[in-house]
Amino acid sequence: MNKYESRSTTALKSFVLLLALCLSMNLFAQVAPNPFAKAPEPNATVTYNNPILPGFYSDPSVCRVGDDYYLITSTFEYFPGVPVFHSKDLVNWEQIGHCIHRKEQIPNGLNIFAATLRYHNGTFYMITTNISGGGNFFVSATNPAGPWSDPIWVDVPGIDPDLFWDEDGKAYIISSPFILYEVDLKTGKLSEGKKVWNGTGGRYAEGPHIYKKDGWYYLMAAEGGTEEAHSETIARSNSIWGPYTDNPANPILTQCNAAGQGKPIQGIGHADIIQAHDNSWWIVFHGYRNISDKTHHILGRETCLAPATWPKNGWPVVNGNGTVDVEMTCPTLPLKPVAESPAKIEFDNNNLGLDWNYVQAPVESNFSLTERKGFLRLKGAAETISTNHTSTFVGRRLKHHYFTATTQLEFDPKNENEEAGLILLNNGSHFDIMISKKGNARILTVKLQFGQTIYTSKEYTLEPGPVKLRVSGDKTTFTFSFAQGNDEFTPVETADAKFLATETVGFFTGIYVGLYATGNGKASKAYADFDWFEYLKN
Repeated sequence: MNKYESRSTTALKSFVLLLALCLSMNLFAQVAPNPFAKAPEPNATVTYNNPILPGFYSDPSVCRVGDDYYLITSTFEYFPGVPVFHSKDLVNWEQIGHCIHRKEQIPNGLNIFAATLRYHNGTFYMITTNISGGGNFFVSATNPAGPWSDPIWVDVPGIDPDLFWDEDGKAYIISSPFILYEVDLKTGKLSEGKKVWNGTGGRYAEGPHIYKKDGWYYLMAAEGGTEEAHSETIARSNSIWGPYTDNPANPILTQCNAAGQGKPIQGIGHADIIQAHDNSWWIVFHGYRNISDKTHHILGRETCLAPATWPKNGWPVVNGNGTVDVEMTCPTLPLKPVAESPAKIEFDNNNLGLDWNYVQAPVESNFSLTERKGFLRLKGAAETISTNHTSTFVGRRLKHHYFTATTQLEFDPKNENEEAGLILLNNGSHFDIMISKKGNARILTVKLQFGQTIYTSKEYTLEPGPVKLRVSGDKTTFTFSFAQGNDEFTPVETADAKFLATETVGFFTGIYVGLYATGNGKASKAYADFDWFEYLKN
């Protein structure tokens, strides 16, 4: 055999060896999948999709009255605060009101953390924490749509308080340090507190809830922080005062393991369990959807739903292995869809609707639906949007990664400090497509503000008359454009969505899309009149 035949034989042997290696790896992948993950069900019927409340609806809490279900979420700096939803099937929800709907309830400002909703003897109770001032408090109502009472403040430490009634009628409060108190709900007076649990050792324990089942007191809480390590754990005792013994299968809900790795929804936790009127068990919780393979999410923490089983004298098991999917295939209650909000708002009513919010309680004189019929009129305050206090802003949650939001604005600024437009806002950082004045010209620009960094796009000189402003999203980017008259939309700027992500701007909210006006240090003399607003899922 000559040297050329030897080289050929060696090459052939190498190829055969490589092919065998590839085949063996593929075979191993087929016969040894992730043993912790649920097996695929390609023919299973999808019964509902998570999140059940898309967009910034975090820290859900749920209660049942007969065959009616009510749910609330946290709202932080946005007013009205703590939205109330109603459902007949736990999947389809319609907003019916807010628990914090009068500025007199929160005279020192609001920063509302996680809340608990409970029903007892004909009255609904919502208990929560206002970080901005006052601490922990509860309000009550006989109609969950409102009106809700003024707060009764309770001097308990920590955040995210929970209310529980025992069978003897006594009421209890517990919050994040797991110190339990008996409480007089007429006065807020507390008994001496007792530490009843330490959690399982996860960081940032929060959102405790007490349940009683089969003679056991169960204490459930979120641990690990509201990011990728988020989880839900549970313990139990035969006395409400403890000691509480951990579930050996903790955590009962998380994606921070092999079973949940790579799923579209991450950071799941902060849960509340409910038994339905057909005796099935369900759990509501929040999670977020990343915009790429990197850890960035822009919609906030969204409310999700999963089935649970809870055998007698046993522990609750969530969705078989404690993870959750976007497409759920489990049996549900008979589904009863609710009407969707109209895509286009003409501003011809005397209220904006329940899905619109302000940053803090508004200066009411800066907002009007009556001064010019069929228009929303905004009067720019001296404060800029980044101040997060009394700025002239109103908006609604961004609910989809793929969307188009459009408005038509009539605005003729008198001074160069005045501006108004369409905005994406998250925790003080914002991207705007806006109209302002430069010399004698009315100009349009896109301004991207990220912390102390501000970028301004190319300027476009506008013709007299109304201007259509548009922002569209394709999961990882936002594109801003405008049009006048019958012209096609002109793209102005495209921005990377990660610069408005929670991981980038901080805190716990998601992006709002809305309308604004500002005098940038001085009260604006010009009115910004918005004719309509349209939000479409793409």
